[in-house]
Amino acid sequence: MQLDTRAQTLLKALVERYIADGQPVGSRALSKISGLDLSPATIRNIMADLEELGYVSSPHTSAGRIPTPRGYRIFVDTLLTVQHFDEHSVEARMRMPLLQPQKMIANAAQMLSSLSKFAGVVQSPRRTSVFQQIEFLRLSEKRILLVIVDPRGDVQNRLLLTDVDYTPSQLIQSANYLNQHFGGLSFDEVRLRLSGELRQLRDDMGRLMQAAVEAGSEAMTDDSDAMIISGERNLLSVADLSSNMSSLRQMFDMFEQKTGLMQLLDVSSKAGGVQIFIGGESNLVPMEEMSIVTAPYAANGKVVGTLGVIGPTRMAYERVIPIVDITAKLLSNALSNH
Repeated sequence: MQLDTRAQTLLKALVERYIADGQPVGSRALSKISGLDLSPATIRNIMADLEELGYVSSPHTSAGRIPTPRGYRIFVDTLLTVQHFDEHSVEARMRMPLLQPQKMIANAAQMLSSLSKFAGVVQSPRRTSVFQQIEFLRLSEKRILLVIVDPRGDVQNRLLLTDVDYTPSQLIQSANYLNQHFGGLSFDEVRLRLSGELRQLRDDMGRLMQAAVEAGSEAMTDDSDAMIISGERNLLSVADLSSNMSSLRQMFDMFEQKTGLMQLLDVSSKAGGVQIFIGGESNLVPMEEMSIVTAPYAANGKVVGTLGVIGPTRMAYERVIPIVDITAKLLSNALSNH
């Protein structure tokens, strides 16, 4: 329902005051902070209408009112004035052409956390199973480090335990064979092609290559770092989120399981620009007291992941939204220029 100007002004004032101090807001306080020349009786009537519409509620212990998830939604969608944020203050931290993409992503999560004072989360790009180059490094007898470089420059390492003590020249020869014949293919494709060629190779070398393909395939499909979360401990100091053991358990279950959070970030990646998920109105957010502000980021014009800030529903959205928006743009630029 469309609210008239007076109702919008009072709702905006109430949400801003509640975000600032966390206390229910009464009619007398609203008459002072709203700037409207209205009688207390008129304000009470408007607030009663807002409560009936589901935008505010009255805690049992107070005559004041607090915003509901629906009230927060209309606030962030139509009433919010986003603050200007100086992107030059953080741009230098994202100019990292010499860093691997995964390190840029980790830095973005840390930056989101430090700027917002809440938790920062970044969904990593889906890893390709294609390798550009591999290398074998002899660590000791029958222990070899497999180094895999993908087309984006990301590096994965896997330890191979072998039955044979390979010489450095054998390792170089095997790596050269794989790079020259199969570089740019997925490990699944290499497995199929290699099986037909092993008969032409020495048994020991063939076994090493088979082991490398199996370990490489496992490394490239490992999604243990598909999401990076930074600053979870910041949320322990947010009373709204840590006020009881049930809330704490819900919050850290979300961080540990990650499935629901991945689903939310996947949904966000399909939408353009900043999205705000408010607890209590979205089944994707496990707690009514929690909100998540997200934005997709891209590499060379293609959306490859999502990042965001996890914090209380009672957060300063006007400050968090530009932090998320600018970080997404800077990470996109950094990845595209890598």
